[in-house]
Amino acid sequence: MANIFPKATNLIVLKAGFALSIVGMLVALAVWYYFTPKYSRVGYEPVQPVYFQHDLHVGQLGLDCRYCHSYVEVSGHSNYPTTQTCMNCHTQIQKDNPKLKPIRDSWASGQPVEWVKIHNVPDYAYFNHSAHVSRGVSCVSCHGKVNEMNVVYQKEPQSMAWCLNCHRNPAEYVRPLAADKPGATSPIYNLDWTPPKGTSQGDLGAKLVHDWKIKPPTDCGACHR
Repeated sequence: MANIFPKATNLIVLKAGFALSIVGMLVALAVWYYFTPKYSRVGYEPVQPVYFQHDLHVGQLGLDCRYCHSYVEVSGHSNYPTTQTCMNCHTQIQKDNPKLKPIRDSWASGQPVEWVKIHNVPDYAYFNHSAHVSRGVSCVSCHGKVNEMNVVYQKEPQSMAWCLNCHRNPAEYVRPLAADKPGATSPIYNLDWTPPKGTSQGDLGAKLVHDWKIKPPTDCGACHR
């Protein structure tokens, strides 16, 4: 009986099978990379030029986030602490500690400390820091409980899906701007803040969303300009 297909057909089938296996491997690698912490940088904890303990400075000593990150309320980007900020305390406190030598060298030379950036917004995404904190989004929502971190690391994926979850459900995240007691830290910067007794975050957040007319955009142009 004569062959219906030429012998070359067998080779075509082998090539097609090989190509499909390569495509399958690429798809598996893409899923593994883009949907795991390796891509989202969750847990990223770089070594900084100065060993700065946030759990000591914020958690125990009670420093307000704005003391070091002084532009968070007025700038599109937060800032690293300047050497002057560090030396406000460390000209007197722990002034001879060898761990603070990079700070002292920076103070003497005038060259800024080369802090390593942890949270990195891609160039193709627009994010305004002041717009968020001025509308009740606490530092803890994006950065986690930094007051309990000995060394700061990236707590959240800060992916598009993660951002949209907040934009679609702002009532679950927004807080009052002012403290409910004189002299207390604003709930935005008090990382241990909880809603008043008898009030749920959802109910309080819904009231703030209504009163402040919060309506976060969810279209592409909001972040990709």
